[in-house]
Amino acid sequence: MQSRATTYWEGDLMSGKGKTTEGVASNTTPEELLAASHASCFSMALSHALAQGGHAPRRLETTCTVEFGPKAGGGFEVKSSSLEVRGQVAGIDQAAFQKAAEDAKTGCPISAALKIPMSVKATLQG
Repeated sequence: MQSRATTYWEGDLMSGKGKTTEGVASNTTPEELLAASHASCFSMALSHALAQGGHAPRRLETTCTVEFGPKAGGGFEVKSSSLEVRGQVAGIDQAAFQKAAEDAKTGCPISAALKIPMSVKATLQG
């Protein structure tokens, strides 16, 4: 089973702003809230890293998909978290954007709290 949330972030960490507009509804699940938390935390970490490198993003759109299901011995567990980010960032190329995204994946506090497999796919938009 999967839960998904999408967040949007504009600008750098300190003066930027973000919102979650997809995925989180009034009747939500803990997994959906985890997806929203991971997407927003990752976006903020990526925004900060890009700005520190002199390339504050105009916009980041991050979708996080959390997969969960039954665990051995009974009950359920969160199995993985996949991040997909699309960004509008002037002055860098796709390789630099992917590297910044990989670094943000491991540097984000929510990522650090999770002990599950994680992946990130980054696409730089014009």
